This record gives sequence, C-alpha cells and structure tokens, in this order.
Amino acid sequence: MATFGEWVIGEPVVAAVAAAAAAGVPGVVRLEPGVFGLVGSLGRTLRQQVKGLDPAPTEGVRVSYEGNESVRVEVDLVLSGAGQVAAVAQAVQRAVAGAVAAATGLAVAAVSVAVLDVEVRGGW
Repeated sequence: MATFGEWVIGEPVVAAVAAAAAAGVPGVVRLEPGVFGLVGSLGRTLRQQVKGLDPAPTEGVRVSYEGNESVRVEVDLVLSGAGQVAAVAQAVQRAVAGAVAAATGLAVAAVSVAVLDVEVRGGW
C-alpha cells in the first residue's frame, strides 16, 4: 500500500469547528475568552492577518493534542437564563465532540465546558 501524504490539522481549525458547534447550541449566548484566551486569540489573529487570511472565530475555545489522533477541547461560554445550566453545558459537550470528530476525524478525549456567566433577561 502506498502512502501519499499526511494530513495535519492545526489547533485553530479544531477550535473554529468547536466554536461554531458550541455557538449553535440553544441557550448559548456567546463564547467568552478568558484572559489567556484573549492573549492567544490576539496573537493568532495578528498572524493570520499578516498572512492575508480571514481568521475564523475561535474565541473562548482552547485545544490541546493528546498524542497524534486525540484532542482535548476547553470551551468558555455565557448562557442565557432560559435553560438549566448543566443541561446546556452537556449539550455543548455533545455538539462539540460530534462536530470535531465529524469534521476532522480526530478522536475527542474530552470536552470541558466552563460557564463564565448567565445572562438573565428581564427585571429582578
């Protein structure tokens, strides 16, 4: 059997897939980068702009590889007050794991979700 090449899937690609999947879950208001996420995002955005690329949204998502074919994904987000926080967080975990595996072929070792805020609309 002949080998014709190897695919390398970068962390920003996995992060963009994960961000899109998480943002599409009902109850998610937005992804929210922490301090480290902001620094990493700014650096990545500047590198991509220098190369003339339009950066895909990845704020609030961090990706790390475990070995060659497995990734860990961390997602920081803000939820609406409309649903149960635990149920929405679990839905985000499932959506991200499924989307990353389907889009990249990588095994997802874990998806960690941190809910940084819950926006409650209306008066208190």
